[in-house]
Amino acid sequence: MNVSTARSVLLVDDNPTNLQVLYKTLSDQGYHLLIARDGKVALQIAKSARPVLVLLDIMMPEMDGFEVCRRLKADPETASSAIIFLSALGDVNTKVQGFELGAVDYISKPFQAEEIVARVATHVRLRELEEQLAAKNKELSSENARILSTMADGVCGLDAEGRITYVNNAAQYLSGYTEAELLNRSCYQLLFEREEQLADINMATVIHSLSHGKKLSNLEFILFAKDGSKRLVMASCTPATNGQEVIGFVMVFRDITDFRESQRQLERAREELQSQQQHLAHIERLSTMGEMAAGFAHEVNQPLTAISNYASVAVRFADKEPIDKEKLKDILVKMAAQAVRASEVIKRLRNFVKKPVSGIAMQDPNDLIQDVVTLAEVDGRNNNVPVFFTPLADAPVIAMDSIQIQQVALNLVRNAMEAMAASEHRELGVVIQLEIDRPGYITVAVKDRGHGLADDAEERLFHPFYTTKEEGMGIGLSVCHSIIQSHQGEIGFLRNPEGGTTFYFTLPLQVQ
Repeated sequence: MNVSTARSVLLVDDNPTNLQVLYKTLSDQGYHLLIARDGKVALQIAKSARPVLVLLDIMMPEMDGFEVCRRLKADPETASSAIIFLSALGDVNTKVQGFELGAVDYISKPFQAEEIVARVATHVRLRELEEQLAAKNKELSSENARILSTMADGVCGLDAEGRITYVNNAAQYLSGYTEAELLNRSCYQLLFEREEQLADINMATVIHSLSHGKKLSNLEFILFAKDGSKRLVMASCTPATNGQEVIGFVMVFRDITDFRESQRQLERAREELQSQQQHLAHIERLSTMGEMAAGFAHEVNQPLTAISNYASVAVRFADKEPIDKEKLKDILVKMAAQAVRASEVIKRLRNFVKKPVSGIAMQDPNDLIQDVVTLAEVDGRNNNVPVFFTPLADAPVIAMDSIQIQQVALNLVRNAMEAMAASEHRELGVVIQLEIDRPGYITVAVKDRGHGLADDAEERLFHPFYTTKEEGMGIGLSVCHSIIQSHQGEIGFLRNPEGGTTFYFTLPLQVQ
């Protein structure tokens, strides 16, 4: 088998966006990547290319991933390809069905780049090791032992009862036992079978599966070394047969203790980054409200002035005899309406500047954009730039952090109004549109007829601290970019042929 075939990875998914994400994630990892958008093409490519690994979507039209897996494993020419299922379905029955069909792993959507790279690397490496072992078994036992002894991964040969018949140098190093101390000892009882073992590892089930000829991969054990130390290892166990029955097993394992710790550190760093991004977003919201304070003060002052005037009138009516109850009641009703008006302004302000607590929730995008328009109209009146929005008919509710997405939309609308403040087309106003212009996503577009953007805007516009405003901090669009990315969408802009700019962002219609 040549090198390119040994490292070929086949990506199978009917969703072009998912394929693009997988391809970009793995493109610089040294693999020869192959792509198929349906089960039929996947079977043809697998038969000709013999990929070492297949990343296979379950939910596909015409032929689902389970049927593709079944056919791959039934064909001797493709049965050796390792299969990792990809799906948003996370129930236990779906996973069990996949493993029963011969899959070695399962990756849930939405994809995490680090997880994909790590899992693919692990399974490609394990598959290569297994093929190396299978090839070397045909050679002289001395040559086989020499090759195995140079491997960085631990290798144990076991008989049908799980007793150790062979160990390489790496296995001895990881366990702390010498070859003499390991040979003819029960591998499971000596190295793995302890009360402290991982809760989801049932050694009896593992042995039973191996005894019935089933290959097991991606097993995590705690290895108990001779000196009492414990290491986390990932193991692959392959039955060895004489053509009719299982006569033993080969276990290949590697120490992943440091890898798991690095994952935990990465997760902590990701959480810290997310916290900082949320803090920066909150600062930007407060800054926005500071810039809009004069307009909102005017918005609140109007109903307060009306309340004061109505109160004066009510006092005069109360001093007259007899009291005209109907007129007095009418004045009080008007006072209450003005109080509600002022309360609504303050409520919108409080909702916008508060830090989000609940996070992602289902939200009607029409309602959200309408709230943004209500906030933006304050600036619109100050700048004599109207804001136009027509709700999208039958708009689906989508999962979002409403405060953060509202912040993005308001930022784009205010930028558009500033761009049009001195424009001769100011009366055309800012136009907000909701569209479902590509499958699986909704697009929010903010169009202006302002002065447009600089020629190099594509390169710098969403970078932190870049601004075209004299008093701007340069974090508004950078924060927007981070928020949309965290929602698995994208943000960008288009130069309008008739002048001005259209900024847009997309959000997935559902969390996969």
